[in-house]
Amino acid sequence: MDYKEAGVDIGEGYRAVEQYRELSARTANEAVLNGIGSFAGIYALAEAASGMEEPVLVSGTDGVGTKLDIAFKMRKYDTVGIDCVAMCVNDVLCHGARPLFFLDYLACGKLDADVAVEIVKGVARGCRETGIALLGGETAEMPGFYDVGKYDIAGFCVGIVDRKSIVDGSAVREGDALVGLASSGPHSNGFSLIRAALPDLWEDFGGMSLGMALLEPTRLYVKPVLSLMEHIEIHGMAHITGGGFYENIPRLFAPSAMARDGALDAVIREGSWAIPPIFARIAAATARAAGGGKAEALGAELLKTDTETKKRMFNTFNMGIGFVLAVAPDDVRRALERLDAAGFPAWEIGLIERGCAQTAPGAAVGPKGTLRFV
Repeated sequence: MDYKEAGVDIGEGYRAVEQYRELSARTANEAVLNGIGSFAGIYALAEAASGMEEPVLVSGTDGVGTKLDIAFKMRKYDTVGIDCVAMCVNDVLCHGARPLFFLDYLACGKLDADVAVEIVKGVARGCRETGIALLGGETAEMPGFYDVGKYDIAGFCVGIVDRKSIVDGSAVREGDALVGLASSGPHSNGFSLIRAALPDLWEDFGGMSLGMALLEPTRLYVKPVLSLMEHIEIHGMAHITGGGFYENIPRLFAPSAMARDGALDAVIREGSWAIPPIFARIAAATARAAGGGKAEALGAELLKTDTETKKRMFNTFNMGIGFVLAVAPDDVRRALERLDAAGFPAWEIGLIERGCAQTAPGAAVGPKGTLRFV
């Protein structure tokens, strides 16, 4: 018995790596000192740290989760790689860091080089759109461990920021405005619930299949937010991922801000942005409301009137807001104008208030603060 008979096709792996090499090369810059095929990626920090007094590395890792199952069923593999990059770089961005390079890990039961390359094409596209290098990765073929036709992907990102410019929430204060940047849909969170509630991926949704609508990749917020930071001081940032509003927005607070100002609340103004139709469709399904053409309208009504549905949705999904900034009130207009000009619609969705809402209806108390709707 040889390795191929045991289920691992080395030749298929070589075929995939040859195409990975070309995809990686398209993301390289002068700081990348080697290419795909070495034992590790090598990156020169001197240029990235130019002009910084005390450069600090910031790292993040994440995966795509069960959104991958929809990609397999729809046989569309070129967007989930973008999701993987976005989930990592958007997290690193929350601390004011500029992402430098990315590595991916792709695992499967039986390697199909064509499918693997489609996934890595998405990774490379996400890297190019963010301006970072795809420095390397790993493809693991594990027969008998993963089902044939199933792939998992995770990624790892490293960024850099001058220590004096780290955004850690310590500058957040009472009166700050909350600016929300539009998402492109559910991004890469809540898909275990979506898959259970919406099993028919071929259902029509606005002229396209529901499955294809759900595969819209996570937005990459790096370039517009880093550009905004050159003009406006951002006090805190939150990437709205798993746990939705309730879990993620309070994460932009820092203990030092609480010590200075006392307890702080993130107050969200209902109706300050339009919730995209995909979330109304999900809301109807999770509430087991009628399907068909009426589902979207029923879901929109439930989000307005049904407290349980609303809380469940905002505690799971981004609800149309993928990234949140805390800025001084005087900077809101400039922030909105610059983000809109960059192609990232944004709204003033709330503010920071002195904490007093721990017992208010609809308030959620987390380890770093309280969020409530008004």
